[in-house]
Amino acid sequence: MTGMIYIGDEVLERRLPALTAGQKNFVLTDSNVYALYPEFFGKYFADTEIFVLPAGEEYKNFQSLYEILSAITKAGLHRTSRLFAVGGGVVGDIGGLAAALYMRGISCVQIPTTLLAQVDSSVGGKTAVDLGGVKNVVGAFYQPREVLIAPMFLKTLPAREIKCGLGEIVKYAALSGEIFDILETRDGALTDLRFLMTLIEACVRHKARVVEADEKETGERKSLNVGHTTGHAIELSSGLSHGECVLYGTWLETKAAIGAGICERDYGERLLRILKRALLEAPASPFDFSKLADCLDKAKSDKKNTDDGKIKTAVAKAKNEWTSFALPFDEYVTAIVKASEGL
Repeated sequence: MTGMIYIGDEVLERRLPALTAGQKNFVLTDSNVYALYPEFFGKYFADTEIFVLPAGEEYKNFQSLYEILSAITKAGLHRTSRLFAVGGGVVGDIGGLAAALYMRGISCVQIPTTLLAQVDSSVGGKTAVDLGGVKNVVGAFYQPREVLIAPMFLKTLPAREIKCGLGEIVKYAALSGEIFDILETRDGALTDLRFLMTLIEACVRHKARVVEADEKETGERKSLNVGHTTGHAIELSSGLSHGECVLYGTWLETKAAIGAGICERDYGERLLRILKRALLEAPASPFDFSKLADCLDKAKSDKKNTDDGKIKTAVAKAKNEWTSFALPFDEYVTAIVKASEGL
């Protein structure tokens, strides 16, 4: 079951005093957030051990996890203690995993500070680190006690981080007719942070509903992997950000699904128009599509794949509908490379 989720700048003042009282606490954040918000940390965590992780996906690894757990142990935390993960997806993922592992599980509160984390990764209890060039391959399902989503943190986001969040928002448009309709009618506002902030609650509600129905990803939760199989393969090979690669992945997988007759054509082409606009309005960093076939080899290691060696994706089927789409590797590469024409 998901923990309580609160949205609004007032939730910090309303919830943190009670959440920090009565037990030993530990804060995990990254170097960017720690430098940007000294007053926040001074106000709510003045007497708390704070571990500052260097910013970047490359630090979401076993060495960082070891250092965090060592610091937690040295700080003398107990089973009744609480970890606060204040940051983007990397901090939330590795912080949640540290909380899950320490003394077989201590309380965790997620305070996401990026658009991507606020609309997606802070909700649902997926925690993980990367290993051997494979994203999120070692982790656990571990629900936070609470998620405090304060849009005020987004005011300092660089343009690339806004783009990352847009990648996940467009993923939700592929799954939710409500979000699809909003983006289709406001496709000229896809770089407007104020507009994107209005979509946080709709994205969180959709994800929370899916997770409540399927916490361990045995059925409906697989829908949330739209764009991620191909997106992860590109991410691991290109160094582009996660959200940028989800935009590319959703475009490529949707176009391949239309070509295979899996995705209803009219709806799929309308979704592609939203994706195209997102890629134009918030252009992803350059990617050399002549190397796409080589990048897709990384898809073989994706944890969503089937035991028979097929590459498994989740794709939009029609408005408010999704389906699984699995292909043998060679056919998958052919379909995705063909789909890249015109990007």
